[in-house]
Amino acid sequence: MAERLASKAKKRPLKAPAKAAKPKPAASGPAPRAADLAAECARLQSELAAARTRIAELEQQREVLANRIDWVIDSLHSLLDE
Repeated sequence: MAERLASKAKKRPLKAPAKAAKPKPAASGPAPRAADLAAECARLQSELAAARTRIAELEQQREVLANRIDWVIDSLHSLLDE
């Protein structure tokens, strides 16, 4: 029986201890941080430009809709006056 236990132990491979995932080492110095900040600034400026464009579109749509509503109200008043 001892032989059988010894043969089973030989068949099992030893598991290597699990290594903890190491975080990516942060680059040292101000240059990499400045590059990251510059990239973020460029991204934010792009998002701001897109948001301003969207706001202008929405304001124009609102104006068109308000004009249509005014026209409908005027038309209804004209029908009631007749």
